[in-house]
Amino acid sequence: MKIAKVIAVLGVVAMSVALLNGFINGDFFEDGGVLLNNPWGIVSIVDLYVGFVLFAMWIVVRETSWVSRIVWIVALMVLGFFTGALYVLFKLLESKDVPEVFLGKHGVSRLNNESGH
Repeated sequence: MKIAKVIAVLGVVAMSVALLNGFINGDFFEDGGVLLNNPWGIVSIVDLYVGFVLFAMWIVVRETSWVSRIVWIVALMVLGFFTGALYVLFKLLESKDVPEVFLGKHGVSRLNNESGH
């Protein structure tokens, strides 16, 4: 559990530094135009948004409130995996064990019922 928390914190820190660098030193529209004119830039964008959609699906399954789901997913689409790392960190801090983080309380109950525990 501790290593998972360290990885999540490192993700939040790395994404914070990267986002700050982009906001301070970059021009979103100019740099984005360059990215979209490069075939590998397009691959990177598609890859990123496929990851966002898959992560968003996990949020929908894990969260019980539609408001919470929408807030997290919008934040993910705007701030990227800074939000993903923050989400995982919050879930690690409020959970008892790693399976509960990734499956949610209901998923752990379901898993235990299926395995006969």
